[in-house]
Amino acid sequence: MFWFMQGLCFLPVFLVVWSSCTFIVPYIIALFRGDVDIIFPYISDTGANPPESCIFGLMTFISACAGSATIYARYKYVEKLSEQNSLVKPCLNKATLWFGIIACFGMCIVATFQETVVTSVHDIGALTFFITGVVYIILQSVLSLKAYPYGSSICVCRARLVIAVIAAVAFFPTVICAYYVTQTTLHRHTYDKDYRFHVVSAVCEWIVAFSFICFFLTYIEDFKIFKLRVRTEYED
Repeated sequence: MFWFMQGLCFLPVFLVVWSSCTFIVPYIIALFRGDVDIIFPYISDTGANPPESCIFGLMTFISACAGSATIYARYKYVEKLSEQNSLVKPCLNKATLWFGIIACFGMCIVATFQETVVTSVHDIGALTFFITGVVYIILQSVLSLKAYPYGSSICVCRARLVIAVIAAVAFFPTVICAYYVTQTTLHRHTYDKDYRFHVVSAVCEWIVAFSFICFFLTYIEDFKIFKLRVRTEYED
């Protein structure tokens, strides 16, 4: 059996690979079509115009579905650990689950409403995704440390904490600097008054996005020894 077929390992593996392609493929297409600049476009800029907007929307929606499945599987994994050691409070685990699901819903909004078509709704979806997503990985880092030495190793727990801190730190300049970006064009110039704010915001947005990807990468070892079974009951 291949390593990525052990347990539920395929879930985070697929999520990481697919999400990485979701960010990179539309960017490459938009770049070759001349729709965005090569240096520091917003992630949503790379999926603003067709045909990359169609690809970006579809791939983001699939990422949201895969993310929801992975987040739920992680919830059940922590729940099983809690039955053995009672180190993790069920209410905290359930709250973490809902933050993750809401983050995936925010991704669906981003995928459905392009920034150049319905900007306000797109921004609300993106903000929902980033806020709840950052909270999710912070809470998951706390859960991992609380469950130690059960579940993940101390190195993995520390790696999750570092990734969560990086995402949280990068989130604030993403939002704050975006507030001062007044132009909505996809092509930027160094002489624009808000160019520096745009660059800082865009760079930090990419950092936050790939922090999420790296965080789910840490689930792979845990999911190798974990399986979910569906139980069907028939009532007369």
